[in-house]
Amino acid sequence: MTLTEKDKLYNWHPYTQHKTAPDFPAIIKGEGALLWDENGKEYIDAIASWWVNPFGHSNKVIADAIYKQLTTLEHVLFGGFTHDKAVLLAEKLMTILPNNQKKLFYSDNGSTAVEVALKCALQYNYNKGIKKTKIIAFEDAFHGDTFGAMASSGITFFTEAFKGSLLEVVRIPVPTNGNEEKSLQALQNLVATNEFAAFIFEPLCQGAAGMVMYSAEILDKMILMCKHNNVFTIADEVMTGFGKTGRTFASDYLDNKPDMMCLSKALTGGTIPMAITTFTQEIFNGFYGDDTNKAFFHGHTFTANPTGCAAAIASINLLQTAETQKNITRINQSHLDFEQKIKLHPKVKTTRVLGVIFALEIKTETQESYYGTMRNKLYNFFIENGIILRPVGNIVYILPPYVITDTQLEKVYYTIEKAIEMI
Repeated sequence: MTLTEKDKLYNWHPYTQHKTAPDFPAIIKGEGALLWDENGKEYIDAIASWWVNPFGHSNKVIADAIYKQLTTLEHVLFGGFTHDKAVLLAEKLMTILPNNQKKLFYSDNGSTAVEVALKCALQYNYNKGIKKTKIIAFEDAFHGDTFGAMASSGITFFTEAFKGSLLEVVRIPVPTNGNEEKSLQALQNLVATNEFAAFIFEPLCQGAAGMVMYSAEILDKMILMCKHNNVFTIADEVMTGFGKTGRTFASDYLDNKPDMMCLSKALTGGTIPMAITTFTQEIFNGFYGDDTNKAFFHGHTFTANPTGCAAAIASINLLQTAETQKNITRINQSHLDFEQKIKLHPKVKTTRVLGVIFALEIKTETQESYYGTMRNKLYNFFIENGIILRPVGNIVYILPPYVITDTQLEKVYYTIEKAIEMI
């Protein structure tokens, strides 16, 4: 039996209706922006395997850091202990985070990073004897699949079955071009009620919604409004962090910095699951005192795993190299050049670029569903042509590893053009 055939016997895949799903390629090797399946077919990983792998597959620098750590200390519990790599990673992050971020809490993935932030916002107010039990989020947001993160998400396709079991979250319009005042007014109406503990958002770009983008200027106004009304702000940088938007964090475009930030995905260069939630000193102080009951009773078995920390340190070092920064600029310019060409196509409705993120929306006569016929046709076409892209409805996006070559990018662009003609 092939690996693909054995996989069908045992494994349950994410976001998959297995009765109608095609056979999945079995990937056995990766290098740079390329992957190979068990039959030797080559694929360009044009979405960095769900946005986690900016420095390429089988990156030797990160692999060496992991190997060295595994031969020294693979894991130690973080409850009651610390270790050198957690301290070194914290010191490293403090040099690149916004300067209002002072404390780090480690967890396992993007969803849990969000979960930690939401719980801290709620418990901070509880510790102070203040009743604030609601959260504000954007429409069409996606913050993860654990219960708090899922509650904060606005894509009902993922959350419909659980809506009676979730936190109370009120959603406001995304402040895209032309909707800024509507969104700002909706936020003003909510924060004035004094019922909301936090406002969570994907800064500047909503990933799972189809790379929906909005300006730093309007987000600055929203954060300031929250500060004036004692509502914490949470920047979910799980997708946007570590160079994706052209700066280290999307929050680097802002004058007013969020109170909390959620980091994961590219944190370890796509090697080991790890996440971090960062906080201002004010939030940490809300849990600090003589009353044990006011401590933050939350943890994960692999909190601050030393091997993951070692991978993260190596990953951040790679991000800071001149070569990586040059690659980010190169990809951004390549996207802008392609945008100028493809936006005039009669079948293209809109295009947008931010950093290494490119997205285009294909014109449709009716609303295309998230996993609808067009999406599936596009996805299958890309896979057949050796390109890994995951369209969102009628929106095709590229978010490649920073090591992707110009030739590989050109093949991605060319295949997208062919796909549009096919529709």
